[in-house]
Amino acid sequence: MALIVQKYGGSSVGSVERIQAVARRIMTTVQAGQGKNSVVVVVSAMGKTTDGLIKLATEITPQPNRREMDMLLSTGEQVSIALLSMALQHYGQAAISLNGAQVGIVTESAHTRARILHIETERLERHLGQGKVVVVAGFQGISNSEDLEVTTLGRGGSDTSAVALAAALKADLCEIYTDVPGILTTDPRIVENARLLDEITCDEMLELASLGAKVLHPRAVEIARNYGVKLAVRSSWTEDAGTLVLSPPRPPRPLEGLEIARPVDGISIDTDQAKIALLHVPDRPGIAAHFFGELARTGLDVDLIIQSIQEDESGEPPGHNDIAFTVRTGLLAEAEAVARRVGQELGCSEVTVDTHVAKVSIAGAGMIGRPGVAAQMFTTLAAAGINLQLISTSEVKVSCIVSVDDGQKAITSLCLGFDVDNSAARLDASTPIALVSPAPVRGVALDVNQARLAIRQVPDRPGMAAHLFQTLAKQGVSVDMIIQSQRGKVVNGVMTNDIAFTVSQVDAEAARTALEEVARELGCGSVVLDKGIAKVSIVGTGMVGQPGVAARMFAALAQEQINIEMIATSEIKVSCVVAEDEGPRALRAIHTAFELAGSVPVSVAKP
Repeated sequence: MALIVQKYGGSSVGSVERIQAVARRIMTTVQAGQGKNSVVVVVSAMGKTTDGLIKLATEITPQPNRREMDMLLSTGEQVSIALLSMALQHYGQAAISLNGAQVGIVTESAHTRARILHIETERLERHLGQGKVVVVAGFQGISNSEDLEVTTLGRGGSDTSAVALAAALKADLCEIYTDVPGILTTDPRIVENARLLDEITCDEMLELASLGAKVLHPRAVEIARNYGVKLAVRSSWTEDAGTLVLSPPRPPRPLEGLEIARPVDGISIDTDQAKIALLHVPDRPGIAAHFFGELARTGLDVDLIIQSIQEDESGEPPGHNDIAFTVRTGLLAEAEAVARRVGQELGCSEVTVDTHVAKVSIAGAGMIGRPGVAAQMFTTLAAAGINLQLISTSEVKVSCIVSVDDGQKAITSLCLGFDVDNSAARLDASTPIALVSPAPVRGVALDVNQARLAIRQVPDRPGMAAHLFQTLAKQGVSVDMIIQSQRGKVVNGVMTNDIAFTVSQVDAEAARTALEEVARELGCGSVVLDKGIAKVSIVGTGMVGQPGVAARMFAALAQEQINIEMIATSEIKVSCVVAEDEGPRALRAIHTAFELAGSVPVSVAKP
């Protein structure tokens, strides 16, 4: 006998017939266990109900009150849970429907975007003990204030509440039923031969979910990873097994503050690093592919890769870039020889080498969608008088290259700043999960909803990045890729660098306005906004320790004559910024290059 949590989305319960089909599937799950399984079901509102309710509200007023929106939107799930419970009872299965308040899903008081604080499981467990299927309204909860305010969880709320319930109940399995057969190697709307994955690690899924893969919301994956919840993503329309999302085993952790876990759960330092930079490299397709291809042919494994935007001396639009990367110190001599040889071939102005560096990193699933985490890191390091030489980010990790002399001070400061023990688990490949068919790249993602901001001529001294990104954090703007140029430029006797980063397009104008003011105060140059970009990324825990993975990605883009405008990497991800209109072509080229195509066409059900 097992305890299973199932979640069904709006299209799965979009009609009476579909509700009846879900009820029959639930009964099959109950009967499958020896002595019968216990089942909790989380259900979204029927079909487009939520969209319809939002439309009604905006017809009343263009700016609906957040509290009243929660009262309105919470009604959608109550219809579907009642109907599904009726269907189960009609088929002879004892069932009861409960809304968020009745279940005991206690949240913050933040209306329309509340996070779960804890779940009071006593009533759930009592009904399960009576042999009932408990049908729960996803997407909603209740505040812990005396007024017992109804709250909704915002985007991904039903996924989030399902996984949170699985964590709180210590369920054996959480199944997410959706329109697709599981997790695919890429978006099947763009790449027809996307392949279904039998399994994927939580870390890989977290990166893909953050990059726009809409099958699972990052908040749900974060909880699954934090609490070791076993996840399966399956189709509502077939009996196929779908995709298993694997989490590493986790030590027991308190359920209080369930979704308000600290944003950073690991801090690390790596002193076995050397930095090489190619300065003033011509900005044209194939440059990164040629250079990193030469490194790969030599068998050299590269850690961080940074390609920044760089304006030329005339002040015209960028015609050259800096490319910087780090390698293990034992590989430095070979890497430097390749860099100097290829740099000369490419016509770069200079190759610099620095062996006196360390990489400090913060990591945590909780930083997704939380403005200010990178800014807090930069502020903490600035307060310690530590200058940043390189910045590289992913959705779940921020790494900075600093002087090795500042390494221990950086770690001590960051541990205090984030209240973290630096021996805590890191969100990378340090906790390996054995996959049946490991491959360097498991998925490819495209994000066309990004804009790039560049701040020119930022004074190269401690605290500059902290000021800039604290400004964005105060505006509630989440930053994605962050790149700092390597080739300093002296302006009015002060050494300066450029800093570029990406944000969501909806935040772009507000970010530019806020930065223009602070840039003037700090003595920076202009703030340049470009909305015509796309970010394409490869993700895979198997790329760790495998030379040539990034080079293979760059070569695929070069073959299509797609220019790379920015590069940023982490242990399990490589991201490139390209022109927006080239995004889909870039995605298809990379998917093909890594031989991710499936042999069986994937059908995506229509809602």
